[in-house]
Amino acid sequence: MLILNSYPHPAFPVSRFPFPTLLLTVSLLAQAGASVEFNRDIRPILTKHCTACHGGVKSAGGVSFVYREKALGQGKSGETIIVPRQPEASELMRRITSADPDEVMPQPDHGPPLSPDDIAKLRQWIAEGAGWSEHWSLVPPVEPPVPSVKEITWMKQPLDAFIKARLENENLTPGPAATPAEWLRRVSLDLTGLPPSLEDFAIFQAAFVKDPDKAREATVDALLASPAYGERQASDWLDLARYADTFGYEKDPHRDIWPWRDWVIRSLNDDLPFDQFTIRQLAGDQLPNPTTDDLLATAFHRNTQNNTEGGTNDEEFRAVAVVDRVNTTWTTWQATTFGCVQCHAHPYDPYPHEDYYRFMAFFDNAEDADLDSDFPNLPVATDPAGQEALAGQWKAMQETRRRLNDEGVSLTLKDNAWHTLMPTAADTTGGSLTILPDGRLTAGGTLPVGVSYTVSAPAVNGMTAVRLEIFPDDPDPKSWPERSSVLSHGALSLTRKDGVKREVRFKEVIADFLAGPFDPAESLDGGPGGFGSYPAQAGGRWCVLVLEQPLEAGPEDVMILTLKQSAVSNASQQACTLRNFVLSTTVAPHWKDLMESPSRRQAWDHFRGLQAAVAKVPATQVPVLEERATAAGRETRVWTRGNRLTKGAPMQPGIPGKLNPPEVAGRMSRIDMARWLVSGNNSLTARVLANRLWAGMFGRGIVETLEDFGSSGALPTHPELLDHLALRISRTHAWSLKKLLREIALSATYAQSSRATADLIARDPSNALLARGPRQRLTAEMVRDHALKISGLLSRKMSGPPVYPPQPEGVWNSVYSGQTWKTSAGEDRYRRAVYTYLKRTSGYPGFLAFDAPARDLCSARRLTTNTPLQALVTMNDPAYLEMATALAQKIAQAGGTVVEQIARACRQVTLEEPPAQMVAALTKLYGNSLTDYRARPDTAKTLGGTPEAAAMTLVMNTLLNSDPALNR
Repeated sequence: MLILNSYPHPAFPVSRFPFPTLLLTVSLLAQAGASVEFNRDIRPILTKHCTACHGGVKSAGGVSFVYREKALGQGKSGETIIVPRQPEASELMRRITSADPDEVMPQPDHGPPLSPDDIAKLRQWIAEGAGWSEHWSLVPPVEPPVPSVKEITWMKQPLDAFIKARLENENLTPGPAATPAEWLRRVSLDLTGLPPSLEDFAIFQAAFVKDPDKAREATVDALLASPAYGERQASDWLDLARYADTFGYEKDPHRDIWPWRDWVIRSLNDDLPFDQFTIRQLAGDQLPNPTTDDLLATAFHRNTQNNTEGGTNDEEFRAVAVVDRVNTTWTTWQATTFGCVQCHAHPYDPYPHEDYYRFMAFFDNAEDADLDSDFPNLPVATDPAGQEALAGQWKAMQETRRRLNDEGVSLTLKDNAWHTLMPTAADTTGGSLTILPDGRLTAGGTLPVGVSYTVSAPAVNGMTAVRLEIFPDDPDPKSWPERSSVLSHGALSLTRKDGVKREVRFKEVIADFLAGPFDPAESLDGGPGGFGSYPAQAGGRWCVLVLEQPLEAGPEDVMILTLKQSAVSNASQQACTLRNFVLSTTVAPHWKDLMESPSRRQAWDHFRGLQAAVAKVPATQVPVLEERATAAGRETRVWTRGNRLTKGAPMQPGIPGKLNPPEVAGRMSRIDMARWLVSGNNSLTARVLANRLWAGMFGRGIVETLEDFGSSGALPTHPELLDHLALRISRTHAWSLKKLLREIALSATYAQSSRATADLIARDPSNALLARGPRQRLTAEMVRDHALKISGLLSRKMSGPPVYPPQPEGVWNSVYSGQTWKTSAGEDRYRRAVYTYLKRTSGYPGFLAFDAPARDLCSARRLTTNTPLQALVTMNDPAYLEMATALAQKIAQAGGTVVEQIARACRQVTLEEPPAQMVAALTKLYGNSLTDYRARPDTAKTLGGTPEAAAMTLVMNTLLNSDPALNR
């Protein structure tokens, strides 16, 4: 019979909790007479009942069960918590067995008492010496011996031995092999996200008859070589990367970051080793001589949200983005709930509070700062053929500008002839400007955007440069950063004794360092940019305004320096004014020599030529990660209780000590961190990756909690297999995703039929033991792509800007921008789901209904739901009605009776002859619908034109919404 997806399938109930079932832990627990193992038997008890109050963040009574030395120490009572080999002398045993409600642990209001079984395990553990082990995920994987099994003929890959051994231990046998049709459809969808055609199946079936193993191998190799492979795998990575085509938050405006999405697809199709895939995304800008792709890859961490709403604080949301980068890195590569450590020590795992800020320091020095411009950006040429030339010019332009400034900085540091300018008068167009006895100027009151200061002082004959030094409002670094101070325009004039006034031109501006979206040279142009730290300031800054020619002035001449400040914090609309500064002058001749240097003039001409050349090339500006200059580096401090406004001690970049950090000379860099993640010293990355790939093929991971490998996560159902796979991908296969996926796809475990007996389903409902083949619902993207492929509408066009497939009217209402959903025309209307425009605040309905995340934050696992809303999408969404219409037309063109057409459509979905009941049910639906549409011909016109076409469209729509179509 036909099963619609609006009803849960009884054999595959939706799990609401990310914990292993009791069934799966039975064989992992200590058996009678066996020694107790800390990780297997004791840690889960402590995590469940104790560490909420006696953990890393909260050590009530001075007791903690996260660290061994504390667990074996004394509490505030003076009693020893655990005495190895002496259960009765251990305060722990006395408390958990006490009948006194004031002393028993856990306290009655904190949870139920420990079970007799748990108490017995703790007693046995202490009696055996209270052995302690690091959490299993923190212990580097060691290649386990391949287990011996009774029947080896079933196995196809080494991984099968681990599954078979577990099944034998559970007195279970593997399920029967899947039919060729079931296996081909499953592996095609798992590896490419697209179903095979009947023609594909005919070719495979012919080869399968001759040699099943070779037929499977050839098929898997072809699927892995298909461009569709990268598109399928990219969807999972985009969830982790929180990729979207908009900024996020309330305004949620458009963002051009799709070239990074295309880079991900290309890299996956090229089977870029995962270690390089990692390093490029986290630190591609720090590689020697980075390529365009190296720089583009760093957009991984520019998928963070930007808040463009008026009245917000740019520094606040820059900090939020940095926090997101820390948490995303740990979720993606370590499957660790490191975000807990932002506010306090981790409650369950050995990560002190300070570790968070050591790690944050790796990202705190990035150039971006929650700006509307999304600065910094990498230009990606519209014409790929011109990309390398553009990239070369862009990098040369940046390097030339840095060299020009560095040359001036060197002169500034050598110049000891600076003299503080003592103003005789100071005026302002807004607020107040006060001259202090030491020559410093302070501004107060209401300082509007565009405020201008005029500072008068005796002229300095022969003056070659003026230095502006900006001081922080508060000298305490804990109060930094402060509101920005930006000099937008500096001008100098000379008033002679006779009252004649003339302009004195500045030639260049040398800054202490180059950072932020503004070039200090802009302060000579009069625009809103210029010299200063923007949008926030940490510490002091200085710049030198160099005169075009040394000043010629008489003893009674007066010079007037005008300082205009037009910059505004883009979100808070707050003026970025000079509030505490001092001016000084020099007559050193080397500034004149510098300005007249032929090589410097040539360098400036070269720079401006590069600027013009880069500006001419049509390009997409893609936000990327870029490290600030060392001199511009931000100081990272501990946030007390996670509050960025309450800062503690400064932190240097570092990796938690429990995770074998590398030894490096000097300050650890972001690329050091990235290399550590994929090094042999890291116990987690390979496991996390192997587990994620396994989950993509089997519907659940060996560790069910893909996002949490810590103490509060699920235990691995096959720990030895997980280590085997981790070492296979990281060592044997040199981080090749395709090679590990090939092994999984060609395994006997994967080749099992998903059919199962009622007893097996009752015993292992989530198929964790793998006594049957995987069966899972299509992902949100696959639901669309499957229907497109079956209907014949699918466009295989790859790459490029996002597209706008049909969606229901009135869903997309963009605030502020007035942006509308302009449905794509031509083949863009039928592109794969991975290219669909994703707006964070108004996601594509067909994806959200099928559990796709909004991509606000990193998402490691989609929890599958089953609601009537899903059927409303596949049966009523205009895109699916259009696909059903196309499928009806495609089937009709092949000819035959109605029954034959329906049977052919069913084969398109399942590759197999459909059950007679299924064809009969759909045929009956056709007949009833035909009668209805003949009575309502106007309605039929919207679904194919004629009543016959409309009735077949309805049948095809029902078929695409059926259980066989929506599961793999």
